[in-house]
Amino acid sequence: MIPSMRSLTAEEYVEAFKSFLDHSTEHQCMDEFNKEQMPNIAAGITRLCHWMSPKAQHASLQPGDFLAGADLKMIRILQAVHPGVFIDNEIVEPNPQHVAAYKELVNQAPDLQNVSFIWHQLTSLEYEQQVKEKGTHKKFDFIHMIQMLYRVEDIPNTIKFFHSCLDHHGKLLIIILSDSSGWASLWKKHRDCLPATDSGHYITSSGITEVLQRLGVEHRVYEFPSGWDITECFIEGDAVGGRMMDFLTGTKNFLGTAPPALRRRLQEALCQPECSSTRDGRVIFSNNLSMIVVES
Repeated sequence: MIPSMRSLTAEEYVEAFKSFLDHSTEHQCMDEFNKEQMPNIAAGITRLCHWMSPKAQHASLQPGDFLAGADLKMIRILQAVHPGVFIDNEIVEPNPQHVAAYKELVNQAPDLQNVSFIWHQLTSLEYEQQVKEKGTHKKFDFIHMIQMLYRVEDIPNTIKFFHSCLDHHGKLLIIILSDSSGWASLWKKHRDCLPATDSGHYITSSGITEVLQRLGVEHRVYEFPSGWDITECFIEGDAVGGRMMDFLTGTKNFLGTAPPALRRRLQEALCQPECSSTRDGRVIFSNNLSMIVVES
């Protein structure tokens, strides 16, 4: 009997996500953004003291070392642009394992003496409720939300709340999949190929900019190319390809549990030119990212 399809657990998702990172240029894409744009963004923050990095509203599914590494790279850029300034960094993260991983990475970083860290082991919604209950609306000079809005129940209100947390001349950075990515095409044109097991939102940059336009806030969008080598997804019995398909669909052992017709339709959709290109015989899925900088 073929086992039934089910969603990935948090631990299974982390394993699948690591396979994605190992075969994609996600890290390099963010590093390119940090190199090209973050110094200018940091220079535009006239008073840098308070920083915030909220994670997902549900238990965060990205590995803690990845999240912490992205945070610390940006902090170091801010330190370089604003030397000698003390940075008060607050992290909103519901997953205790990720908090522990973040703390360990900080303990191993000797160059962060001028940075304090406060961890709120809460979902972003719980943090918002806590702030409103206490009536203490702390203001931040810089807030970033990296690839986390897919797991937020109410995206417009979440953006509105964290935008309200910005101090004068503060900036909110939202990193989200681009409309030019293969994900956007897959979700729009081939959603029937995807099983109904993934609890995430199918949202890309245009959905975020529409929210920002309704809020009437100034913002700029920077597009950065990124690719993901998914060649192994088409090799029968390949373990790496299996984990990639699990990540794509949010389903445990998708290739082993999905009906054959569904499996074929998804694999055919992934090969379409709006999703992927072929380079030297490898299938490269478009993982382009949008970096949206929102003014206070």
